[in-house]
Amino acid sequence: MSELPVHVVVGAAGFAAGMAFGAVAQWTKFCTMGAIADLVMLGNANRFRAWVLATGIAILASQGLHLAGVIDLGRSIYLGTTLNWAGAVLGGLLFGFGMTMAGGCGNKTLVRLGGGSLKSLVVLLCLGLTAYATLRGVIAVVRLPFEAATSVELGRLGLAHQGVVDILAAPGLPALPLRIVLSLAVGGGFLWYCFGDARFRRSRRDVVAGVTIGLLVAAGWLITGVLGADDFEPTPLASFTFVAPAGELLQYLMTFTGSRMSFGVASVIGVAAGGFVAAWLSGEWRLEGFTDARDMLRHMAGGAMMGVGGVLALGCTIGQGITGMSTLALGSLIAWPSILAGGYCGIKYLEEGSLRGALRAVLVRG
Repeated sequence: MSELPVHVVVGAAGFAAGMAFGAVAQWTKFCTMGAIADLVMLGNANRFRAWVLATGIAILASQGLHLAGVIDLGRSIYLGTTLNWAGAVLGGLLFGFGMTMAGGCGNKTLVRLGGGSLKSLVVLLCLGLTAYATLRGVIAVVRLPFEAATSVELGRLGLAHQGVVDILAAPGLPALPLRIVLSLAVGGGFLWYCFGDARFRRSRRDVVAGVTIGLLVAAGWLITGVLGADDFEPTPLASFTFVAPAGELLQYLMTFTGSRMSFGVASVIGVAAGGFVAAWLSGEWRLEGFTDARDMLRHMAGGAMMGVGGVLALGCTIGQGITGMSTLALGSLIAWPSILAGGYCGIKYLEEGSLRGALRAVLVRG
C-alpha cells in the first residue's frame, strides 16, 4: 500500500488538532474578547489569565522543541527579516476593535458557528472575504505600498530574524543560553502571573483552557514541522491562526478540485467541528440569528475589520497573541498589546454608544 501524501497527513492531523481546540474552547468558554470584557466590565481576570497562560505554555513548549532541534522556528512567517511594525500596531488595533463588534475573535467565531450561530456564519464570510482581499485582492493595492513605506528591513542591520533572541544576541552574546533564559523568563513570568492568583488557581475550567490550548499551539508546530517534513515539497512551518486561513477556506471551497488541504484550512474546519461536537454533547447547540438589521451590520463590520486587521497584523488573538508570541518575535510583541488596546477601545465603544464617547472614556476616565 502506498503512503499517503504529506499534505493529506498534515490536513488530517490539523483537522484533529482543530477539533480538540474547538471542543476545549467551547467547553471552557475560552475567548479573548470575553476575557477583555470580563476584565474591564466585571473586574474578573480569570479568562484573561487563561489566555496569558496559553501564551506562556506555548512559549515554553515551542521554544523547547526548537532548542531540542525538533523544529526550526526560524522558518515561521513571524520571524522574517521584514519588521512590519506599523501594520502590527494598526492591524492589531483594528482587529481588537472589530472582534468586540463581532462578538468574538476568529477562534470564537468558529466555535460559535459550530454551536449553531448564524451570526458567526456571516462574520466568518465577511472576515474571510476581506482577509483574502487584503492578502491578494483590491485592498492589497493599499496594503502593499503602506507596508513598503513603513516596514524596517532588519537584514540590512545584519539580523537573520526578527526574533528577540537574535536581536539581543547581535552584539555578540551567546544565542543558546540567551534563548533559554529569555524563554524561561517570559514563559515562566506569564505562568507566575496566572498561578499567583488564588481565584485563578481555583478555576479548573480556565486552567485547563490555558494549558490545553498552549500545548495545541506547540502541537501545530509539530504537525507541520515533523509530519509535514518532505524533501521534495515541505509543508510551510505553521500553527494555529484563523484570519488568512479563513480566506483560504473560501478559496478552497470554490476551487476544491484544484486545491490541496493545508494545515490552516483543515484546522479552521476542525475548530468549527469541535465546537459543534462539544455544544451538541453538552446540550448547548441551538440556532442563533440577528436581533435586527443594526445587529447584523455591527457584526458584518466587525468581521470586515478583523479580516483587514488580522492580515495587517499578521495574525489574530491566537495567531499573534499565542502562536506568534511562542516564537518570541518582535512583531508579535508589538501586535499583542495592540490587539488588547483595540479590544479595550471596542468595549468602551459598546459601553458609551459612540466613538466620541469611547474616546473620551479612554483618554479621560481610562
